[in-house]
Amino acid sequence: MSARETAMEEDRVKARLEQELPHWFYENGWIRRKYRTEGWKGTLMVVNTVGHLAEAAWHHPDLTVSYAFVIVKLMTHSAKGITDKDFALASKIEEVIGWQPGKEGGPLEGTPNDDQRFRYIKYD
Repeated sequence: MSARETAMEEDRVKARLEQELPHWFYENGWIRRKYRTEGWKGTLMVVNTVGHLAEAAWHHPDLTVSYAFVIVKLMTHSAKGITDKDFALASKIEEVIGWQPGKEGGPLEGTPNDDQRFRYIKYD
């Protein structure tokens, strides 16, 4: 087993979550995050995004999917715990799902958040 697949102690996991991924938390051996959406369209977009990133990383989360939310849970099964792989994928998921181009001041305006017809995710 490589260093990136060495399971961390719970205290280390919680400290890293607090510092690096404040919307994620540790629960029953997993790190997890609940993404709230505006409905089925947003939920499917989150699921597809997570699916693409997980497949590209070759590290697959457990998902719980409902009409207006997606729960993402990560653990490295081969290490029987949380590893650097879990933090790396969680960080990439957080970066992509949370991207709001309109706040960057560039040419992309982003999804209109004030119109229910177009809004699809509830940003933190």
